Amino acid sequence: MANGSTAAEHVNEDREALRRHRVLFRAIARRKNPKLRRTDITITDEKVVKRAVKAAALGNAMEWFDFGIYSYLAVTIGKVFFPGGSDTTSLLSSFATFAVAFLVRPLGGAYFGPLGDRIGRKKVLALTMIMMALGTLCIGLIPSYAAIGFWSPTLLILFRLVQGFSTGGEYGGASTFIAEYAPDKKRGYFGSFLEMGTLIGYTGAAGIVLLLNTFLGSEAMSSWGWRLPFLIAGPLGLVGLYLRVKLDETPAFQKLEASQTHSATGSVVEAESEFSHLSENAPKKKLSEIFAQQWPTLILCIALVGAYNITDYMLLSYMPTYLTETLKYKESHGLLILLGTMIVLMCILSTIGKLNDRYGRKPLLMTGMLGFFITAIPAFLLVKQGSMAAVIAGMALLGLSLVCLLGTMSAALPALFPTNVRYGSLSIGYNLAVSLFGGTTPLVITALMDAFDKNVMVPAYYTMGAALVGVIAVACMKETAQQPLEGSPPSVATREEAVELIEAQTPEPRF
Repeated sequence: MANGSTAAEHVNEDREALRRHRVLFRAIARRKNPKLRRTDITITDEKVVKRAVKAAALGNAMEWFDFGIYSYLAVTIGKVFFPGGSDTTSLLSSFATFAVAFLVRPLGGAYFGPLGDRIGRKKVLALTMIMMALGTLCIGLIPSYAAIGFWSPTLLILFRLVQGFSTGGEYGGASTFIAEYAPDKKRGYFGSFLEMGTLIGYTGAAGIVLLLNTFLGSEAMSSWGWRLPFLIAGPLGLVGLYLRVKLDETPAFQKLEASQTHSATGSVVEAESEFSHLSENAPKKKLSEIFAQQWPTLILCIALVGAYNITDYMLLSYMPTYLTETLKYKESHGLLILLGTMIVLMCILSTIGKLNDRYGRKPLLMTGMLGFFITAIPAFLLVKQGSMAAVIAGMALLGLSLVCLLGTMSAALPALFPTNVRYGSLSIGYNLAVSLFGGTTPLVITALMDAFDKNVMVPAYYTMGAALVGVIAVACMKETAQQPLEGSPPSVATREEAVELIEAQTPEPRF
């Protein structure tokens, strides 16, 4: 009861704070420029923004905790669900099942994205959280291949599909949610916390798997220990759901709805058009609008996200398996090194967010892409040396390049699209890229290494190719730092910023 009261009080405080800012802005606007409407500028409340960022980031952390578990248990899962054949065949089967979830992500994005543009960001993000938690929990309950045979990997694939479908609506929604709450001059800083959530999720998954491997041993892990991280997903999902349902819808979406409702009162035809989202054809109309009007930006988004995700999944998902299966490190050593890398990345991630607010998204993204292209070969040569110091140095080179992308993408990508199709466009573009390039990264690298006589430098060459595409994509994108989101009014953090903006928009009198 006390928790419910506290949550209700927070919601009331948020609404009261927003009301005060609206009243304050009306007075300022009328004094500076009587013709300026109050909807022309949004004055944010920092407490409300931080609460929104926390809900989106922690929810994202729980989603990626669920997804990361599979990556770090790939070797064990291969033995449990695909016991026949060689170790390489078992591992390939495990990574193929990992990739299956990414094949349906575009379908999830195509469904949840336009839905979020029609009914709101908050409702859809709550739904994706429920589906992800249930899918992960069910994986932990599947009997092994030894118990039920063929049905065991079949059920695994089914629940991986549920995970993939729900994740299709996660990143596009969470990044849109934060971008639309944040003030224009701090969008990079607040957006960086979304990827902080991703790293927290991955770190939590890696930490739990490391502890279980250390204290249980390989035999107990293969028997029953692998189930424990999956079973934790249920309670974590409820926590994320609670955080998300207690927030109001984003100010940008509220303003969009209000403006559409206001315009719909003009005529019967406009009203029918306004409420057409209730018809059964609405999803198809929204999808056709996205592909017809946004296709150049969708291609740019796919190129950016494809390059970003290949480098991301190579380092955060594939590297532990590479260290264990290819370079023959102990499984605990590979996870420990990756765990340390991610903790360092989390410590500097918000600084990257501030830097891209100050200097621009393009310089930081270009630094990250060029960093991967230039340092991939030296980094893998260091990792190949075998000493702990060399491995850490190689991981550090890759990690510093990745953090430039992690701290910038969540602010740069939502700004590519206008408000009325932002969630849908970003979800479709992002998930197409992840499906084609990101989720297949471990599988493709493993297959290429097998085809090229276990050449341990294959991951470096694959990373360089992705980075080169990323360099071209970054060169083609527009700079969006410190600018309003397309289709939304300017958003400022303080009254002083509002006054400055109004004065800048007010023409000087002429005599």
